[in-house]
Amino acid sequence: MEDIQIRMLKVADTDDIAAIYSSIVRKPSDDEFKTLIAKHAERSKKDVCLVAEIKGRVVGFVISYILTFGFGIEKSAWIATLGVDIEYMGQGIGARLVKTTFKRYQEMGINRIYTSVIWDSTDMLSFFKSLGFGRSKFINLKKDINTSETDEAEE
Repeated sequence: MEDIQIRMLKVADTDDIAAIYSSIVRKPSDDEFKTLIAKHAERSKKDVCLVAEIKGRVVGFVISYILTFGFGIEKSAWIATLGVDIEYMGQGIGARLVKTTFKRYQEMGINRIYTSVIWDSTDMLSFFKSLGFGRSKFINLKKDINTSETDEAEE
């Protein structure tokens, strides 16, 4: 395996991350996605957002942030998204990014990290389980809203 450098996310990494993400989800990244990545880069002194580099090329990333309160849980962190360039998948880069994330949050005194995975994404479920993740006491809930419901709430 080539020499992998793990470092904090920079705003300049935005396009590389968007390209990796687009190749994984098989659709183009929009400006909103790029703006969100840039905002995380600016907050990276407070949160843990990392990239993996090989010979100066970004080949992976993890975006996470701190939750200071929410529905009775103690201060914790949330892995929002993670991606590895398709050419480099299966080489342990994602695991190194997540393990480095664990270490950084532990140094900050945060001992619990959450994430969310689509229920039928067996590869991501297996990946996170291999890193020690298990079910939490939370259930993700979803509500689709439409314009007529929003208009009624404003009246």
